[in-house]
Amino acid sequence: MQSQNQAVEPSKIQPHMPVVCSQNVPFAKVDHIEGTHSIKLAKDESGQHHYIPMNWVKSVDDKGIHIDLPGKQAMQEWSTKPST
Repeated sequence: MQSQNQAVEPSKIQPHMPVVCSQNVPFAKVDHIEGTHSIKLAKDESGQHHYIPMNWVKSVDDKGIHIDLPGKQAMQEWSTKPST
């Protein structure tokens, strides 16, 4: 794993990209970047949007955006409002 503390370039994050947890499993899709600190995720099965902070993103590649949390933990900690 990389131990660099470099911010990911927001322009690399595109709508419909999978969000991949630390267990290498996709658990959500990007709707769009919200402001400068949040990623708005596509609606879940219940029709609810969720938000994750940009600082969760460790890398972006052709498989999606990668966060450094297990999917279950990320879903417990995501928000229904954007970060400020």
